[in-house]
Amino acid sequence: MSSTSPARPRVVVIGAGIVGCSLADELTARGWTDVTVLEQGPLPAPGGSTSHAPGLVFRTNPSRTLTAFAAYTVEKFSALEADGLPCFQPVGGLELATTEERLADLRRRAGYAASWGVDGEVVPPSRCKELWPLLDETKVLGGFHTPGDGLARAVLACRAQTARAQARGARFLERHTVTGIERAGGRVTGVVTDRGTFPADHVVSAAGFWGPVVGRMAGVDVPLLPLAHQYVRTGPLPELAGTTAEASRPILRFQDRDLYVREHTDRLGIGSYAHRPMPVDPFTVPAYDEAPVMPSSYPFTPEDFAPAWKDCAWLLPALAKAGVREGFNGVFSFTPDGMPLLGESHALRGFWLAEAVWVTHAAGAARAVAEWMTDGRPALDVHECDPTRFEDAQRSPAYVRDRGAQQFLEVYDVVHPLQPPERPRPLRVSPFHARQRELGAYFLEGGGWERPHWYEANAPLAEGLELPRRDAWSARHWSPVAAAEARATRERVALYDMTPLRRLEVTGPGALAFLQRMTTNDLARKPGAVTYTLLLDETGGIRSDLTVARLAEDRFQIGANSRADEDWLLRHAPDGVHVRDITSGTCCVGVWGPLARELVQPLAPDDFSHRGFGYFRARETYIGHVPVTAMRLSYVGELGWELYTSADLGLRLWDTLWEAGRELGAVAAGRSAFNSLRLEKGYRAWGHDMTAEHTPYEAGLGFAVRLDKGDFVGREALRRAGAPRRRLTALLLDDPADVVLGKEPVSVDGTTAGYVTSAAYGCALGRCVAYAWLPPLAAGTAVHVEYFGRALPATVADEPLFDPEMSRIRR
Repeated sequence: MSSTSPARPRVVVIGAGIVGCSLADELTARGWTDVTVLEQGPLPAPGGSTSHAPGLVFRTNPSRTLTAFAAYTVEKFSALEADGLPCFQPVGGLELATTEERLADLRRRAGYAASWGVDGEVVPPSRCKELWPLLDETKVLGGFHTPGDGLARAVLACRAQTARAQARGARFLERHTVTGIERAGGRVTGVVTDRGTFPADHVVSAAGFWGPVVGRMAGVDVPLLPLAHQYVRTGPLPELAGTTAEASRPILRFQDRDLYVREHTDRLGIGSYAHRPMPVDPFTVPAYDEAPVMPSSYPFTPEDFAPAWKDCAWLLPALAKAGVREGFNGVFSFTPDGMPLLGESHALRGFWLAEAVWVTHAAGAARAVAEWMTDGRPALDVHECDPTRFEDAQRSPAYVRDRGAQQFLEVYDVVHPLQPPERPRPLRVSPFHARQRELGAYFLEGGGWERPHWYEANAPLAEGLELPRRDAWSARHWSPVAAAEARATRERVALYDMTPLRRLEVTGPGALAFLQRMTTNDLARKPGAVTYTLLLDETGGIRSDLTVARLAEDRFQIGANSRADEDWLLRHAPDGVHVRDITSGTCCVGVWGPLARELVQPLAPDDFSHRGFGYFRARETYIGHVPVTAMRLSYVGELGWELYTSADLGLRLWDTLWEAGRELGAVAAGRSAFNSLRLEKGYRAWGHDMTAEHTPYEAGLGFAVRLDKGDFVGREALRRAGAPRRRLTALLLDDPADVVLGKEPVSVDGTTAGYVTSAAYGCALGRCVAYAWLPPLAAGTAVHVEYFGRALPATVADEPLFDPEMSRIRR
């Protein structure tokens, strides 16, 4: 909670859909009882997405966070009822495969389920037929059955939670249309409606697809796209005659045709994502009393649904006896990456977003926001949902429209974890982009940046390399060229484009004291020192890891991970200390390999010897004609430097290094080689290997903590911490031919004990390296990593796996 908030904060929640009602319940349960929920429509069904939601809750998701949100939604709604009716029906879920690719995908989804603690199994066609007798089992290759999934009665859940929140003091006001957000001194102060103004210390926008409308009133960008989604109900089916239960069979997903099916007593409800995207302008949505049915329900377009009906009848022949009785195009929200928008705005303090949340995740998302507001942090890692994750370049209406529409089209697609969006690309490019294209770079995307993963110009180096044959999934967005680039880095020298990594500048007379307070390591070193350190929250969880270079008495350059790091520092910076993102105006080349010194020394006027330019040191110097900030760091476990300069001089820097590197056999190398090399060395990647859920001691980063340096954020929590009950653990897969990618479950003695965070084939080790969260295990312990249903043997290994003496870096 902000220090400026009173002991009993006044909270106004905008929107009484499933998210707003869940949030009011969660807040009041935590003692924040001065909660007012404003709704423009009538209660309890005000006409937003909640009012028409079919209520499907499938918990399994590639995102551990979304899975946890859905699991809590099931847990909470299962304990609620209204008018004697349960708010959740645990009918189960059944995802079908009609192609081999989908069947493989279901096996991978079963792995996600095991990793995240969801009960599920891949079942044969005969079992699918038992669960859904209306199926033509000859069309089915298998299914993924999750018995704990089911149907959420969203409006009933709203009523039940409203009653609980009201009993604790909350008030729900219908027919109050928000017309403005009051602000003063960079903080929210109240909400203006057509029926009066409500003072507030905190305002939460839980307005659903109206989120951009509320955001504009607050001067806060809300990057979501409302889209219409088709849903129909059939006429009665003879096969369901006499049915009295609303639903008894599992929710059916026919993802190969972008369809889902649920029962409505003696008929079926069918939802389709197979049609063209239908964006809706949230500023033109009619008011409740002006809408033909409700604001979120648009007229059905039969021509869009016709192909979907044929596909569904192909799978469920009984539909030939029933037609479409009614249908509508229901509006709900998509973000550019498909994840919710949760958290406090960095543009307006006290203004919170709880947007782009589907019924599936509603209770879990609301709990996270409530914890964030009352405790200062959610118990679950939610960095994937943080509104700061989108760069300025990703917030244009055109970008949100293009990416939001693509998310709609890909809802049920088999999407590889490295698969880049198709458009708009390229968006952000480094100054080296033209040269990278000339070298045949294979680009993937991250944060809007085009990132080379390997270069086809290096293909001759891959000839003759003995590498294990990859399966089709792990071979996607990968090339043997990446292994050749990793080898070239270990044997000679390579240039890496590190421009997309975030850079912050912290300046001012109190900069050192400020950074000492915010980070774990001791930064009180002379100018020219570089320090690896951590940002923690008050519970000791890792918010981020940083490299901090002290370039002058009161000037620091920080290598950070996300905009959330900048936001965190800005929130805490005292007067006189300035925090500035310098990423876009600068660029960086990583020069790494045993010949790195031979490459840079002839180009520099300063001494780059080990004695003259030690490890973890920084210096402002020149490379040829280019002024650079050189830092002797290595994220790949080899001798080398990160060379920073301004963006306008970037191309000259690249060309200077490239020309000088020719006689040394220098190559350009991409992110694929980079990831392999850093895992061999055991270097962690924040957001993948550790998050705010983990402490430094659990993550193997205790060396970056100096408890004796004085007070810092999280210090007391670390002082009280006991022995870790889990650890980030290095694994080597036993068979050189086995490769995994991440998020796979890891079993010990036949029981799932954890999951893989990052993995890559280690060329120097000749094995796939995987890091996993597991209970403390001794080196040599045998484990198994489940990959597409296969149990791959692996062994716990001591780390670092490569060059434990650090001799290659410190020469």
